Amino acid sequence: MNDMRKIERDVHMTDLKIKARGVNVHYGETHAIKDVDVDIVDKTVTAFIGPSGCGKSTFLRCLNRMNDTISICRVTGQIEIDGRDINDRAVDPVQLRAQVGMVFQKPNPFPKSIYDNIAYGPRIHGLTKSKAELDEIVEKSLRRGAIWDEVKDRLNDSGTSLSGGQQQRLCIARAIATQPEVLLMDEPCSALDPIATAQVEELIDELRRDYSVVIVTHSMQQAARVSQKTAFFHLGHLVEFNNTGEIFTNPQDSRTESYITGRIG
Repeated sequence: MNDMRKIERDVHMTDLKIKARGVNVHYGETHAIKDVDVDIVDKTVTAFIGPSGCGKSTFLRCLNRMNDTISICRVTGQIEIDGRDINDRAVDPVQLRAQVGMVFQKPNPFPKSIYDNIAYGPRIHGLTKSKAELDEIVEKSLRRGAIWDEVKDRLNDSGTSLSGGQQQRLCIARAIATQPEVLLMDEPCSALDPIATAQVEELIDELRRDYSVVIVTHSMQQAARVSQKTAFFHLGHLVEFNNTGEIFTNPQDSRTESYITGRIG
């Protein structure tokens, strides 16, 4: 039995992608995130849910140091990706954001061609040595973003000429062009219609084969559809974190149950 427990523990540690301990975030005098501990495993979709203003997006932005760009923001505690402290002074935030890609709430393609939207990251990070290699990354990323067949004959058109759903899939393709290991999504479907939302959700399910995906969503139904793990945030606290099925059918905390049943939100 002890050997079995050791094997299970070793497998868990091998699968662990992100480890956060005692994470606090202050915006000036406002204490936005309070002592968050969480383990996020690889090749899994983890959903952050909770009422507006509960801290889920703030915590998401800790995972690629986007909060560094806010002058009054102070982050303490430890966040490790593959065992490395991302807040270590030796870590270059630009390189970190290549490793930890991000897709935002509103599609934000660059005012460039579809091709150049995808090629931008690989170019600035020096990931290719030739035009042929760059062409290959562009095609591969657009295929992984489930949009290649729709744009392959119009790569020189502006990314902003696409529909909203296509723009968001283009942004996902752009995020994975730098070969990240983690993909963060901050309410990626909130600006999309139901058909485009379904396409992005299907894409998220495919992406977890290759990436650790962390998604903030205001939709509990979406969290239930796309994620394997769910974290419930409330007033800056991580209240509960468990398998998605358990969170929605057997919550352990009364606050989680109240949110899921619509009594708070």
